Amino acid sequence: MDVVLGPLIQVALIALNLYLWAIIISAVLSWLVAFNVINTSNRFVYMVGDFLHRITEPALRPIRSVVPVMGGVDLSPMVLILLIIFLEGVLGRLAMQAGAF
Repeated sequence: MDVVLGPLIQVALIALNLYLWAIIISAVLSWLVAFNVINTSNRFVYMVGDFLHRITEPALRPIRSVVPVMGGVDLSPMVLILLIIFLEGVLGRLAMQAGAF
């Protein structure tokens, strides 16, 4: 069972880590656009922002319906990042317990 479980957990951890970075980059990009540091009329910036919005919004939308906006600051990315860190910890402990690492 460890032959399958170990690599499967590693792939899940890598995917969670990549998604974590996508959320962070999306939040930073939205701040840069809001403060007019970068402009979405640039085609590359628009494509990157659109891609990040499409992959992060399905996970952030349910959190936004529960977590209120505090003074104009959206806390849903922070909540999602904490959930991902929690999942990474659970998967890491599961892997250690199974002897996969």
